[in-house]
Amino acid sequence: MTVLTTESPAMAALHARHEQEVASSGGVSHALYSVSQLARQLGVTARTIRFYEDKGLVNPSRAGTTRVYTPRDRARLMLILRGKRLGFSLREIKDYLDLYDIDPTQHTQVRVLLASVRKRIAKLQEQRAALEQSLAELGDIERQAEIAIQNLQK
Repeated sequence: MTVLTTESPAMAALHARHEQEVASSGGVSHALYSVSQLARQLGVTARTIRFYEDKGLVNPSRAGTTRVYTPRDRARLMLILRGKRLGFSLREIKDYLDLYDIDPTQHTQVRVLLASVRKRIAKLQEQRAALEQSLAELGDIERQAEIAIQNLQK
């Protein structure tokens, strides 16, 4: 099933080739997405998706000048967005995604992911400790300021 609604001749040819590849692999037909459709689905702007493309994180096919995204591209974008939301750098995300292509067993990818997650957890725990300390200090200052105001009002 195709998600794209208005197809140029180039888009139709690309879609036909995609359908042929899916059929020859014995798979089920998957949708192709335009940048605006994908942006809408993922809750980001088209500019965000183009930025990730410029950084080499996704590499959509082209139908003329139109970017065409596959379900694999969509999955990669979902991983990128999740990684950013969890505080990973684009470099870390790219390294992780590149491992997927290098190691079909995903053994290396999972090990790298585990190490990265552990490192991120440790950093967030440090930040939480610093935040808790700052909140405690600000709470003390707030109480002192309230006492000072009460004393000035007497």
